[in-house]
Amino acid sequence: MESVLRDVLFAFRGLRRQPAFAVTAVLTIALGIGATSAIFSVVNAVLLRPLPYNDAARLGTVWSDLRNRNVVDFPLPPGDFYDMRKDTTLFDGFAAITSFRPTVGGDGQGEAEQVSGGAVTTNFFSLLGHRIQAGRDFVDADGAPQPPPPTPIGDALPPPGAQPPPQLPNIAIISHEFWQRRFGGNAGIVGQSIPFGNGRAEIVGVLAPNFEVLFPPGTNVEPRPDILIASRVNFETGSRNNVSLRVVAKLKPGVSFNQAQSELDRLSADLRSRFPIKQTSNMNLRIEPMHDDLVADVRPQLVALMGAVVFVLLIACANVANLLLVRASARERELAVRAAIGGNRWRIVRQLVAESVVLAAVGGAAGLLLAQFGIDALIQLSPEGLPRAASVSLDGTVLAFTGVASFAAALVFGVLPAWKASRPDVMDVLRSSGRLVGGSSGRWMRDGAVVAEVALAFVLLVGSGLMIRTFIALQNANPGFDPDNVFTFLIQNNRAQGTEARQAFQRNMIERLKAVPGVVDATSAGPIPLDGGNSLARFGPLEAATDPAKFQQAISYFVQPNFFSFAKTPIIAGRAFGDADNRPEARVIIIDELIAAQLFPNGGAVGQRMLARVITNEAEQFEIIGVVKHQRHTTMMNDGEEGMYFPDGYGQFGGAFRWAVRTSGDAAGIANAVRSALVEQDRRLLLTEPRTWQSYMDEHIAPTRFALILIGVFAAVAAILAMIGLYGVLATNVRQRTTEIGVRMAFGASRGSIVSLIIGQGLRLSAGGIVLGVIAAIALTRVMASLLVGVSATDPATFAAMAVFFTLIAAFAAWIPAQRAAGLNPNVALRDE
Repeated sequence: MESVLRDVLFAFRGLRRQPAFAVTAVLTIALGIGATSAIFSVVNAVLLRPLPYNDAARLGTVWSDLRNRNVVDFPLPPGDFYDMRKDTTLFDGFAAITSFRPTVGGDGQGEAEQVSGGAVTTNFFSLLGHRIQAGRDFVDADGAPQPPPPTPIGDALPPPGAQPPPQLPNIAIISHEFWQRRFGGNAGIVGQSIPFGNGRAEIVGVLAPNFEVLFPPGTNVEPRPDILIASRVNFETGSRNNVSLRVVAKLKPGVSFNQAQSELDRLSADLRSRFPIKQTSNMNLRIEPMHDDLVADVRPQLVALMGAVVFVLLIACANVANLLLVRASARERELAVRAAIGGNRWRIVRQLVAESVVLAAVGGAAGLLLAQFGIDALIQLSPEGLPRAASVSLDGTVLAFTGVASFAAALVFGVLPAWKASRPDVMDVLRSSGRLVGGSSGRWMRDGAVVAEVALAFVLLVGSGLMIRTFIALQNANPGFDPDNVFTFLIQNNRAQGTEARQAFQRNMIERLKAVPGVVDATSAGPIPLDGGNSLARFGPLEAATDPAKFQQAISYFVQPNFFSFAKTPIIAGRAFGDADNRPEARVIIIDELIAAQLFPNGGAVGQRMLARVITNEAEQFEIIGVVKHQRHTTMMNDGEEGMYFPDGYGQFGGAFRWAVRTSGDAAGIANAVRSALVEQDRRLLLTEPRTWQSYMDEHIAPTRFALILIGVFAAVAAILAMIGLYGVLATNVRQRTTEIGVRMAFGASRGSIVSLIIGQGLRLSAGGIVLGVIAAIALTRVMASLLVGVSATDPATFAAMAVFFTLIAAFAAWIPAQRAAGLNPNVALRDE
């Protein structure tokens, strides 16, 4: 141990005598380690860290797949949830949540505000294992179904003055954070009743801090709900068609997910045999490990980023290895003398490796500082749907990883140079004058390191090029609507009851919004494309009435008559809705071009009739009055699902829930004026979820932008490091070949031929790296296939462009050493020899 300590102290002294070398090596290592640790902190928090639940490995999410309709990850209806609870034996339990955003407060109890919330089964917290900090957990009685209204016998009406049965109050548990923010941590709120939507909710408990509901992005489940009420759905008599439940299952100890899936397969077969609609849609229940399901969409992106940053670290290691080889060449006489007088080779290797470990340790410590800045930047850049992004930090696991990575880096860049330096050609070195900086003994190692750097950097450049192509494709994609200068929002606390009152409210609201200065048009729709509030509904040809297998699923919309002109969505055939169509008895529909191509491949969809089930128990016939350009409803990565549109009046004037105004200027700046228009209509109205339509598009492009920025930064750093490495090797070679170059010039070699000689050497090294890089990129970029749009993972144009680009980088890196070689005085060069 004492000898190791001496080696470390000797290494510190040696590095202190060469501060330029030490600073360059430490900064190079810090860059690689810092970037790697920052990305690993995200990988650790998102992919590796267990979920914050009890027995998290036994938790799974359950979905319904409609295989005949190409629908996956469908929520469950109450009836199917009931059967899962009743007819399975391999599970400790099932819990379900339905998310929504209610308003709380008002009516004399503080200012009304919209919060995140949901309805859960009463066993939700006990199944996940999250404790209650104040008050109590839900009990079964909290979820007692609401009593149904009295059912008249025959045509008999209820007697005059008969009252409907009293509605049971909502029972609620609030989050610790909401308790602190809204109620100042007042324990007296437990047991109190607060305004909740159009009713009230009694708060019976407060959750412990940091509770999260972790479902995959895109399921619209609030990850940090403010308030959760006990669901009062009667699951036993619940619907088999209306889906809303996101389900968590907990396996019994010792049960595998394959065994659990087999039991759900048997239940699915039973449900299909009992319910024809499930048979025709080929409904199958599917369970996924909860953690795997949560990260499935982001795993390819994070794996690609981790691979990219490891490449940067390897390139940094290759650069430091080259620095150590050059330094060892300068110390050949010292090492040769030590060998000549009987120095132990293992002792020399150990000392040189100690220098590498010291460099790695200092570089790793500096890298941690860079990693902290990098984590802050990553959190700012990360897309909204990145699970558990708030928990990214330099925790113990990341610190341990940094230590291991630093030590591994020391071995990567230190062992080979140390082993080579410990075997000097003693006689040749001692006979030399010592004027040359080393010899050619380590040249093959330096050249090999540069070739490896170029290959790794080329792979990153290709990845960056593919992401650039994808980003451009997304920016140029036609979403089927114009989001520019559009401000969207919800209206809460609308007290209008009945069809006529709701119709009057919407008509008046549109007129008030159009009168706001700066507003050029106003409408409402439910949902609007890309807002995440999508609702699937069945459609099919008329033959589907007798052959339900012909039904498919599409996104359904309730819209105002002016929706398509507002959205600037082209009408391909037929017409848009008119005021005469906007009524409850209307049975007209507008479909997009994708549905039209499916149902009427020969054209002529307008005037035809089709089936659709939206608000009724069974499908109804609708007359097609128009065909519109396809709108991208759920993603910008591809066309996605088909779309069909119904007038809001058909849905009793309540389906077009999201409002939108198109402005003549900045859309975000219109919020206060719109809020004032709501107050003029009704002082109780609350404007919530204010967002521009463009922000929804940006949100869908954000994952691609995130990957593009990071891979682009890594590729740029890798290219710069590779360029520096190539420059270093060529500069060293020029110094080592001074005599040869002097002889060439003495025999008449021109400056141009010397420049060509050095640049040619650089281009040959780069060519070798590019060839290896092409082979590696063809294999590795396939991992990015799920991230790409409009370009293949092996796109020849991208590969060719990056090869040309890197060739220019190599030529630039070789230019300065070439100019230095061409400027040598042959007399001085030969005399120095």
